[in-house]
Amino acid sequence: MAAPGLGATYLGNGRCHFNVWAPKARQVEVHLVAPRQRFIPLQKGDKGYFRGIADEVGPGSLYFYRLDGHLERPDPASRFQPQGVHGPSQVMDLRFPWEDRHWHGLSLYNYVIYELHVGTFTPAGTFEAVIPLLDELKELGITALELMPVAQFPGNRNWGYDGVYPFAVQSTYGGPQGLKKLVNACHLKGLAVILDVVYNHLGPEGNYLSDFAFYFTERYRTPWGAALNFDGPHSDEVRRFFIENALYWITEFHLDALRLDALHAILDHSAQTFLQDLAQVVQEQAEKLNRRVYLIAESDLNDVRLLNPPHLGGFGLDAHWLDDFHHALHCLLTGERAGYYQDFGSVEHLAKAFRDGFVYSGEYSPYRRRRHGSSSRHLAAPRFVAFAQNHDQVGNRPQGDRLSRRVSFEGLKLAAGLVILSPYVPLLFMGEEYGETAPFPYFTSFADTDLAEAVRKGRREEFAAFREMGEPPDPQDEATFRGAVLQHGLKSQEPHRTLRALYRELLRLRREVPPLRHLSKLHQEVRGFEKEKVLWIRRWHENEETVAIYHFGQGPQEVTLPLPVGRWQKLLDPAEKKWLGPGSSVPQSLESPGQVTLTLTSQSFVLLAQTGGLP
Repeated sequence: MAAPGLGATYLGNGRCHFNVWAPKARQVEVHLVAPRQRFIPLQKGDKGYFRGIADEVGPGSLYFYRLDGHLERPDPASRFQPQGVHGPSQVMDLRFPWEDRHWHGLSLYNYVIYELHVGTFTPAGTFEAVIPLLDELKELGITALELMPVAQFPGNRNWGYDGVYPFAVQSTYGGPQGLKKLVNACHLKGLAVILDVVYNHLGPEGNYLSDFAFYFTERYRTPWGAALNFDGPHSDEVRRFFIENALYWITEFHLDALRLDALHAILDHSAQTFLQDLAQVVQEQAEKLNRRVYLIAESDLNDVRLLNPPHLGGFGLDAHWLDDFHHALHCLLTGERAGYYQDFGSVEHLAKAFRDGFVYSGEYSPYRRRRHGSSSRHLAAPRFVAFAQNHDQVGNRPQGDRLSRRVSFEGLKLAAGLVILSPYVPLLFMGEEYGETAPFPYFTSFADTDLAEAVRKGRREEFAAFREMGEPPDPQDEATFRGAVLQHGLKSQEPHRTLRALYRELLRLRREVPPLRHLSKLHQEVRGFEKEKVLWIRRWHENEETVAIYHFGQGPQEVTLPLPVGRWQKLLDPAEKKWLGPGSSVPQSLESPGQVTLTLTSQSFVLLAQTGGLP
């Protein structure tokens, strides 16, 4: 049995091991407040750790740590906070009847990600309420669920990025047992589970870590205040805390991947960085568990060092969210140019996203007013996650309005085709597949009224560059949260039903058509036709090939395009009436002498396929 780690570890037979890093304290006691009150002194060890084993402490016992005889705080490594962020921590028996012993994870090649927020995915807002909907997600073609952060946050309404107890599963979602039930159910259905974790900051309410130790540094600042201390004095123990957290999710909860939030806000100038340590330890643990486990980066730096292997000076992470793909697509669909969207807007931007990954790979960025990014051309396609929507790109709009509120039905179908038929790992944001209309604005339930007002003010200032989109709703108003709950009944209504059917068909084609199933940037040819607003993508594998033609114009466009010699069959044309389109003039089959002239309808795409010898 491994030595107990941080926090309260139940050993069985009424005995519990406590371990807390508290170098700022001279004395630490466990203050048991239930089922009966008593104090248990802990022994001080090296590097400021206090440890001890207590008898007659079973699962369900509630406790605080008392520092220097007067200051009482919850456990920084608490496993459960049943009374919220200011209440006592609870000793947990984490045993669970797992049924996934034959589960070894999926290859990134097979990931189709569905990002969801537990609190708004269903009216109940719990882990267990997700389970009855897994079958329809699997039928759609989803292979991996991605959960927005579930670490304990203040109140019962939050995106999750204000979490303050990284080891404690949100009590209002169902706590640790609820999360395990969901993961177990997913694995039994062949679905992987990704958890979004936040290692760049802690939330502002209930964040008591500084009372214990040197978790933060004033050497750097982040948008959320002081940065976590990953490279200063005492940083080894800060790293231990977060690495142990990652291992806790992977080992105790059987999670398949961690999405690492906003890595640009982790400031670390060490020769051996925290992220390098994390990647190495997670890979070693995956090998011990005989499972595929991935670390997926989110960063706005376009820095390939995150993905490059250590022997090339990289950090060795497995995949990366591809914001540039989203921005290029979004601008072509909506015409928006405010804020960071001013860096995008041409067909060539999206063409480069398909060819390389990062659009900005050292070019001058008008938004940043400097050169930005590095080239990702050498990185394999499945190492990027592409999307038309996600929680950030929807929720970080003033109104939290989805693409369904910004573009036509034809535009929604076009966005689906671009994402799903890309050579990248596709990500869908909950409800996207049927054109959910409920917004997803930022929402909170802070108890601190001054903090709540500061958040309101901060949101208004954040959107100063997007004033034409309107004022953001009040994050503290419960109606803001309630309005974000998905309307699953839309799935049985038109045009939502047809849009969902299109997503299902696109995912089927992605699985079954070899050039689409084979995720490769090398086995594709990408051309942008700026004047015609057309993106042309040819992909091939062995003796089969496809050509996808995407048209972003607002009216019909006659265009002459290259098409390799031979007979071509139309696999999909969402402009057809059966997809509630305006009708299409593209024939079901055509013989190409090397180029063809087609009339494309407004915001449309067509997928063609040819079987036979390649030139």
